[in-house]
Amino acid sequence: MKFHRTLVQAVTETLRRIFNEGIYADKAVEQVLKQNPRWGSRDRRFIAETTYGMVRWWRLIGCAAAIENPVTTVDFWNLFAAWQLIRENELPDWDEFKNTDKNKIIANFQQAKTVRKYRESVPDWLDEIAAAELGEKVWEKELPELNKEANVVLRVNTLKITLPKLQRQLAEQNIETEINEKYPSALLLNKRQNLHVLKEYQEGLFEIQDASSQLIAPFMELEPNSTVIDACAGAGGKSLHMAALLKNTGRIISMDVEERKLTELKKRSDRAGVSIIQTQLINAQNLSKLKNTADRLLLDVPCSGLGVIRRNPDAKWKLSLDFINEIKKTQQKIISEYSEMLKPGGLLVYATCSILPSENQDQVKQFLKQHTDFELIEDRKIFPSEGFDGFYMAKMRRKK
Repeated sequence: MKFHRTLVQAVTETLRRIFNEGIYADKAVEQVLKQNPRWGSRDRRFIAETTYGMVRWWRLIGCAAAIENPVTTVDFWNLFAAWQLIRENELPDWDEFKNTDKNKIIANFQQAKTVRKYRESVPDWLDEIAAAELGEKVWEKELPELNKEANVVLRVNTLKITLPKLQRQLAEQNIETEINEKYPSALLLNKRQNLHVLKEYQEGLFEIQDASSQLIAPFMELEPNSTVIDACAGAGGKSLHMAALLKNTGRIISMDVEERKLTELKKRSDRAGVSIIQTQLINAQNLSKLKNTADRLLLDVPCSGLGVIRRNPDAKWKLSLDFINEIKKTQQKIISEYSEMLKPGGLLVYATCSILPSENQDQVKQFLKQHTDFELIEDRKIFPSEGFDGFYMAKMRRKK
């Protein structure tokens, strides 16, 4: 492999922003790429892929380089050197690498591979809590899956086009996709590329949405002309999917605490040809007005995001046990307070993109214990080993 100094420098600068300034990886990559518009697609891909690869395996690389907390520019160059050597790439004859001890790095790497938390590159606390909650056998199986690169999955907007027709249109542009019968609206992209520039995307023929996430809307058991509340809607991927399944009938009220996310949802709704979505900020007044109004209620609550680490590998280094303990309090508060928006006889779906039982089954059990007017219908755990993001969903009915 031939390296270019400016590109390696861009990688080390991106890593510095992620680990020293606390900037999220996607934003840091975006910032650095904007600095040099002359970089071609191959250069940009090298910067992005190398950065994400190093973020994913950060602890293992640090062990190999014997650098625990990088501070200086030299530290980040040494980490880059270690990453290339453990991948069996030869380093160029540059001054930055003149003091690199290849044998020591490889020896450190071989030693680190014997310890799971180093080999799979996770913090101590995460390895401990996940093993305790899931059991050693399950965690041993799922942890390597979290270090794989995430698939790119499209959700076909059936309000505008059929899945076979969209697949044919993309194939005509040499964009190859696969169909998976378990996910009836999904097309799996064979090769990563920029989809936002496509006419099909701009016309709202598809959204980018993981296959596991696409299971939640069908799980809602939606009925025509019903009132659905998506109370933690964010930018509205699941709201849009539900609108497609409802064939633009009934009403969807998409709620969030952040106005900017609802603004983005409105843009996406217009692009998708969705007319039944209304947006509302979450506040005490709106929660009160919507009491006992929903036939279906989706609570896709804030969570640790441990099921989607392959998509956001820097989350491993930004999360903490304190954060998870606090987010569990938030989850219980949301399900307890927001559940009052559901009509008697209606269905509530509680969902997370976490794989920890303490954020999932345990939260549902606690809620049901305190709210005897609800009953569990079914729940489902989706692990990363199934091929896509880790998710949890529980369906409950409010008794009449």
